[in-house]
Amino acid sequence: MQLNITINQKLYTLECAADKRASEILRELGFISVKEGCKSGECGACTIYLNNKVVNACLLCALQIDNAQITTLEGLKEETLELKKSFIDEGAIQCGFCTPGFMMSGYDYLQNGGKADELQIKEALDGNLCRCSGYKKIIKAIKKVAK
Repeated sequence: MQLNITINQKLYTLECAADKRASEILRELGFISVKEGCKSGECGACTIYLNNKVVNACLLCALQIDNAQITTLEGLKEETLELKKSFIDEGAIQCGFCTPGFMMSGYDYLQNGGKADELQIKEALDGNLCRCSGYKKIIKAIKKVAK
C-alpha cells in the first residue's frame, strides 16, 4: 500500500505492507525514540502521539496510520527540555531503553494539567515498564516538573 503520514510535521510517502507495524515503520525511517520492546502494547517503549493522542505504536498497523499525524519524542525537542533535564538530574535514566516512552507519557501527563501527585503520576505511567530503575526516580523527575 502507499502510506502517507506526517511525522513531526514532515510528510512521508512510502510503500509498505498494510499490516506492517507502525513501530517498525518509524524505526526504519530513523525515529530511534520509538523502541520495539514487547510488540504487544504492554511495555510502552514505543509510545507516540497519534493525532494528538498517546498510543503504543506496536499496536498499530500501516493501514491505521495512513493520513495520520504522528509525533515522536524527536518532534518534542524544545517542549520536553525541562522534563529531560529533570530525568537527568534525578537519575531517572538507567539503560535508556524505556526512557522515551516514559518521557512521552510524562509529557502527556504534564500537558494535561498533571499535578505533583505521586498516585496520579503512577496512574499516568501505567502501561510503561522499566526493568532497571524501580520507578521512584522517574516519578520524582515528573513530580519535580509538575505544577
